[in-house]
Amino acid sequence: MKPFSSMTMKFANVWFVLVVILLCGKKHLGTRLGNSSHEAHICPGCSRLTLKVEFTSTVVEHEYIVAFNGYFTAKARSKFISSALKSSDIENWRIVPRNNPASDYPSDFEVIQINEKQKDGVLTLEDHPNIKRVTPQRKVFRSLKYSESDPTLHCNETRWTQKWQSSRPLRRASLSLGSGFWHATGRHSSRRLLRAIPRQVAQTLQADVLWQMGYTGAGVRVAVFDTGLSEKHPHFKNVKERTNWTNERTLDDGLGHGTFVAGVIASMRECQGFAPNAELHIFRVFTNNQVSYTSWFLDAFNYAILKKIDVLNLSIGGPDFMDHPFVDKVWELTANNVIMVSAIGNDGPLYGTLNNPADQMDVIGVGGIDFEDNIARFSSRGMTTWELPGGYGRVKPDIVTYGSGVRGSGMKGGCRSLSGTSVASPVVAGAVTLLVSTVQKRETVNPASMKQALIASARRLPGVNMFEQGHGKLDLLRAYQILNSYKPQASLSPSYIDLTECPYMWPYCSQPIYYGGMPTIVNVTILNGMGVTGRIVDKPDWQPYLPQNGDNIEVAFSYSPVLWPWSGYLAISISVAKKAASWEGIAQGHVMITVSSPAENESKNGAEQTSTVKLPIKVKIIPTPPRSKRVLWDQYHNLRYPPGYFPRDNLRMKNDPLDWNGDHIHTNFRDMYQHLRSMGYFVEVLGSPFTCFDASQYGTLLMVDSEEEYFPEEITKLRRDVDNGLSLIVFSDWYNTSVMRKVKFYDENTRQWWMPDTGGANIPALNDLLSVWNMAFSDGLYEGDFTMASHEMNYASGCSIAKFPEDGIVIAQTFKDQGLEVLKQETAIIENVPILGLYQVPSEGGGRIVLYGDSNCLDDSHRQKVHFLRGDAAESQPFRKQTATSFGSRLLSPRAHGSNLWKHQKLLSIDLDKVALPSFRQNRPQVRPLSPGESGAWDIPGGIMPGRYNQDVGQTIPVFAFLGAMVVLAFFVVQINKAKSRPKRRKPRVKRPQLMQQVHPPKTPSV
Repeated sequence: MKPFSSMTMKFANVWFVLVVILLCGKKHLGTRLGNSSHEAHICPGCSRLTLKVEFTSTVVEHEYIVAFNGYFTAKARSKFISSALKSSDIENWRIVPRNNPASDYPSDFEVIQINEKQKDGVLTLEDHPNIKRVTPQRKVFRSLKYSESDPTLHCNETRWTQKWQSSRPLRRASLSLGSGFWHATGRHSSRRLLRAIPRQVAQTLQADVLWQMGYTGAGVRVAVFDTGLSEKHPHFKNVKERTNWTNERTLDDGLGHGTFVAGVIASMRECQGFAPNAELHIFRVFTNNQVSYTSWFLDAFNYAILKKIDVLNLSIGGPDFMDHPFVDKVWELTANNVIMVSAIGNDGPLYGTLNNPADQMDVIGVGGIDFEDNIARFSSRGMTTWELPGGYGRVKPDIVTYGSGVRGSGMKGGCRSLSGTSVASPVVAGAVTLLVSTVQKRETVNPASMKQALIASARRLPGVNMFEQGHGKLDLLRAYQILNSYKPQASLSPSYIDLTECPYMWPYCSQPIYYGGMPTIVNVTILNGMGVTGRIVDKPDWQPYLPQNGDNIEVAFSYSPVLWPWSGYLAISISVAKKAASWEGIAQGHVMITVSSPAENESKNGAEQTSTVKLPIKVKIIPTPPRSKRVLWDQYHNLRYPPGYFPRDNLRMKNDPLDWNGDHIHTNFRDMYQHLRSMGYFVEVLGSPFTCFDASQYGTLLMVDSEEEYFPEEITKLRRDVDNGLSLIVFSDWYNTSVMRKVKFYDENTRQWWMPDTGGANIPALNDLLSVWNMAFSDGLYEGDFTMASHEMNYASGCSIAKFPEDGIVIAQTFKDQGLEVLKQETAIIENVPILGLYQVPSEGGGRIVLYGDSNCLDDSHRQKVHFLRGDAAESQPFRKQTATSFGSRLLSPRAHGSNLWKHQKLLSIDLDKVALPSFRQNRPQVRPLSPGESGAWDIPGGIMPGRYNQDVGQTIPVFAFLGAMVVLAFFVVQINKAKSRPKRRKPRVKRPQLMQQVHPPKTPSV
C-alpha cells in the first residue's frame, strides 16, 4: 500500500471508527433515544406453562402429486397416467391409495409412487394434455412439548424453539402451536390482565347483541381444518360431520388445538363461541404425531367444496406461495364461494414475514392484537413479497383482532387460554359465521363481499401503519350494518393513496417524491363483490385536480387482465412531471376504474353488471434533491422469498437456520431505512437491472447480500458509472463450498442429502462484478467481537477480502476462524483478517468503492447485537492496514457444483425442463443477454421501481439501537457527494487524497 500522509491517516482513522462502530456496536440505543415505549415490563400474570414445537418438513420419497386439468373418476385418472408413462421407460409405478371420504368422488389429482432410478421420466407426465402439473408430495411433522417458562418473560415475548430439517422453509404448521403459549385456567393475577379481559372474546366484540336479535350462526356451514374434535365434547351441540383425512383411525383430537379453534367459533357454553348454532364440519388433517401431507389437504379441500362449506378456518401457514397445488386449491375453494379465513403468521415483529395462504388476495388474512388494542408482538407484518423485485407488496393483514390471551374450549371440557394469530383467525371465522347468518339475501355473501364489509367497518388503530394492522380492528356490529345494506360492487384496498398520511401510510408517507426519482409503486387490491370473475373495462383513467396541482404528477398503471377469483391487482406507478422539478407542494387527483362482471341472472345472456370506483391520490412533491442526498438500493439482485435450502447469514442461529424472508429495504432492513431518512437522505429502490437507471442522478448504489448473477451489460455499465462518479457500497456474507456441504442434512423421508443452494451471499457472482477493479471476497468464514473507540463490535459469519487495489485502504481485525470450527470442530484465532476495504477510483471525478464482509448487523432478522453511534467517536484510533499482497493468498470462492440456485434466478439461460443442473464453465455460469424492457410493462409513462419513506419504529418494534448502520451510509454519502456534487466540467480541486478517506460503508441485508 502506498505510504499515507498524517492528514490521510487521520481521515482514515475517522472513517474506520465511524464505519465499524456504526456497523456492529453492542450498546443498546434505547437509553439514548429518550421516550422509547419499549421498556421490558415484567408481566407477573403471564402463564408459566409454555408450549415448544419442533417440526420438520420434507419431500416424501418417490411420491408425486399429479394435478389434472379437471375432475375425473379414478378410472380415468389411472388411464391418463398410464397413457403418459407409456412413452417413457417407467414400468415400476403405482397409484397410492387414498382411503378418505373424498375417494368416492371425482378428483383433480392423484398421488403416484415411482422408483427413484426412473424419476427423470416424471417429466413425461406433464406432456399429457389432461395433466396440468407434477409436484413432489410433501410431509409435515410437528411435535409439542410443554415446559415451565422463564417467569421474567415479557407477556408479548413468545418463548419457543424449532428444529428445522427441511428442504424448504416452514411448511404448513399451526400458527398457535408454533409461537403461542397456553395459559392454565385461573393463573391470571395481574390487575392489568383482569381489567383487559372482563368477558369472553365473543362478548367483548359484542356478539351478544346479535344473539339477542336472534342470530346465532344457524344454517351456516363452517369447516375447521385442524387436529379433530372428540365426539361427546360438552361444548358443542351441532357438529354436523367429523371427517378424518389422516392415516390414523380416529376422529378425536389428541392435542387440543382443533378443539380450541372449534370452541372459539361455535362453543355453546363456558368459553362461548361466536356462532353456537352453526353447523360444524370438523376436518382432521393432522395426526396426533403432528403429521400431515399436501395430498390430505387437497382431498379435504375438494370435500369441502362438495359439502358446500360457507366458511373455512385455516389456522396454519407457511412461507410457501410457490406451493402450486396448495395455492391453486385455495383459489378453487374461494371460487366456489367458500370464505376462507387464515392466520397471517407468528413471525413478528419482523416485516415481510406474512404466511401463505393468508397473504393471498382472495383470503381474509388475520393479524393479532391484545386486549388493550396493541399489535401483538408475534403478529407477522407486511408487505407481501410475491411481487418482488420489480414491484411492491400488497397490504396485509386485512384486519386484526384479539389473539393474545383468548379463552377457548379445552380438549375434554373447561376452558384454557392461548395466544397467536391462529387464535385471532377463528375469532374472525366465528364472527364471519355469525355475520353470514344475519344476511337475508345469502346470494350477496361471497368471499369478496365479506372482506369488503370487514375492512370497510374496521376501526383503525392510532399510531400503527397499514402493514401492521391492515384496515384496522374487527368491528362486528359495524360489519353487520354494512353487510345488511350491501349491494354488489367493486372496491379497492387500500381505498385511497395519501403519501402524506403518517404513520398509517408508511412507508409511502416517509419520503416525498420528486422529479427523476424511481416511481413510487402502490399495489392496490381490487375486490369484486359482483362475481367470481370480472374485468377492468377499458383501462384506469387518471384525472388530475388542476387547482390542486394534479398535473404535476404522472400516473401509470399495471393491472390484472382478469379478476379471478373475486379479486385482482391494480399497480399504481406515481412519478413527478418534469415541469415540477423545482416545485414544492401537494398534488392531488384520482384514478377511476370500472369493473364489469357477468350478470348473475342466466336469463340475461351477455348482460353485465358494472361498478365504478374512485381512488383518490395525494402526494407531496419537493424539488429534486442533490445527487449527494440520493441513495439507490439494489433490489433486483436479491432473490425473493427463496423456495430452496437457503442457510442463514449468521450460522450461529442454529434454532432457525433457514433464511426464508425475502430482503427489502422496507422489511428486514426497515430500521436502516428509517434512520437514513431521519438523516435527510432519500432512498430509492431499483427493481430492474443496472442498465435501467441513470447513475448521474445518484450518489451511492447499495448492494447487500446479492444472490443473482450479473448481465455482462450490467458489469460494463457499472464500471462506467463508477468512473463517472457513482459510489458503490457492497455488503457481503459467507460463501464456502466446504461449509455448505457441512451444513447439509440427511432427510430420513427422502433418504437423500439436502445441500444449501448458496451461502449467505453469492460471492462468486459478486467477484465477477468486482473483478474490473481487481477486488474480490474470499471463501473465509469469520466471527468475533472487537472493540473500537471503547465500543464493542461484532462480526457474525462474515467473509474476508481476498483482493484489493494497492492504493486502497484495507482494515483488518483478529477473528475466530468459524469455517474451521464448522468443518473440523477446531478453534483457531486468525490475525489480520481484512474485513473493510475503501477505495477511491483514480479516474477524474470517479466514485468510491467500499467493501465489507458481513451484513448481519444491518438485518433486522439476523442482528443480535445493536449498533451505537456517539458524536465524539471520530477520534483518531490505530487500525491495521494491509496491502493486497499481504492477503492475496486467501482463497477466492468457487461456485458450488450441484447447487440448485439456478432454479431460483432470473439471469441464467437454462432449460428449466431439465432435471439435472446444466454444466457451467467453472469461472462463470451462463448468462442470457439482457433483453429490452427487462423491467416490465406499464400503461402510460413511467418506469416500475418502488421507493418510499418511513415512520417511527418506536411503537411496535423494540428500538434496535440502529443509528450506526444508518449513519455509516449517511456519512459515506455525505462525504462522497461533497466531492462529487461539483459539476464535472469545473476545474477539479486539488485535494484529491481527501476523497479516499471520506468513504463510509452503508448497511444492508442478506437472504
